[in-house]
Amino acid sequence: MRYTTLAFIILLLATLSGCVHRQFVTQPYPRWGEEILINQANDANPLLLRILQPTEPSNALACLLLVHGMNEYIGRYSEIARYFAQRFIVAGFDLYAHGLSNPILQQADQALIAGAARQEVSDAYLAQIPLYDLDPMRQNLSHALKHLIISCDEQGKSDKPIFIVSHSLGSLIAASYLLSTQIGNEPARRVQGIVLLGPAFSVTEVPGWRGWLANPLIKLSFHAKEHFLNPQNEPLPLMIMNQIVSLVIVPLLDGIFEVLSWPGLRTLFTPATPDWVVDYFTDSEEEKARIRADGWVIRRTLLRYVKGIEAEIVHFRRHMSEFAIPYYLIYSGHDPITPSWGNQDFARATLQNHPDNELLPLSKLSHHEHLFSSQPLRDEFLKKIEHWLNLRLLSLNREKTIK
Repeated sequence: MRYTTLAFIILLLATLSGCVHRQFVTQPYPRWGEEILINQANDANPLLLRILQPTEPSNALACLLLVHGMNEYIGRYSEIARYFAQRFIVAGFDLYAHGLSNPILQQADQALIAGAARQEVSDAYLAQIPLYDLDPMRQNLSHALKHLIISCDEQGKSDKPIFIVSHSLGSLIAASYLLSTQIGNEPARRVQGIVLLGPAFSVTEVPGWRGWLANPLIKLSFHAKEHFLNPQNEPLPLMIMNQIVSLVIVPLLDGIFEVLSWPGLRTLFTPATPDWVVDYFTDSEEEKARIRADGWVIRRTLLRYVKGIEAEIVHFRRHMSEFAIPYYLIYSGHDPITPSWGNQDFARATLQNHPDNELLPLSKLSHHEHLFSSQPLRDEFLKKIEHWLNLRLLSLNREKTIK
């Protein structure tokens, strides 16, 4: 009885840790490039597109759109933007509910600019409330892409190729957008290649002792969602069993996560980002310290949003073999945040779809944010990405010559 009570107290403390979480920002949002205000439909907050150009924009070889990952923001990417802006027109934006697309963070930024010493942003995660799926973020991407094309076309030639460099959840958003619009959508048709960095094509595998408890539940939820009303050519007895399990598990878990996202309950049950996640972001201790001190990174994730991402991964995997855009896929072999099996499945299904598709599996690495690696590894990744972009440009020039 005593041990049961102790276990209950530990579980309760772990659950309630979210409600004592407080977060502040003390410096204005880190801006880079020129800001372009994009008005959106349905009274949504305007989208801020950042554009950084070479010294001679008309000499830019192509245009490049940066897409950040879950709970971060594009202001972090100033050094990356400046690197590519030596030869490309570079743009970036904050996804829905992130950065300056988040009303709480936007208000905090305005207060700091006006002279406030600090602003509390503990409730920034509440902007995730409408996120049952990634559609609002794909709409952001579409708006940003259209305006980047306009900016590119203003600089001399009107047929500059567009490339996307995306990270983690941003890769899932960009890839699913391109997959759903690659036929008959003009902005998507201008995209001539995408760099996928640690893409969210799989669900998280919690490392260490925490994984003993969490991973079986995560895998059960994902397995049930993958098989929900979707037979996968398994033997009939196994198919029947999978369907029965999924018909019970999927509505049950979806219902629980939805209830725990309701007002009142979400304050108690929305988890804060665990320490191990930051440990696996980068191999740089300096960067880890910077992330831990960064108030613009959202520290809590609404459970409804988590389930929505899981469903998006499942839906993408069902159709990923149709992905036709040339890509450069970079992933770490021991990354627990977006495990390698999702990338390997994607590569097996799509590598043959275009001769310029290329993989960079980093079998010995475990960190997630490749563009925020320690030096000289960070520069090495940037050079490899630039090299692949150059190869794509050569291929496009050859195609034009043949035509």
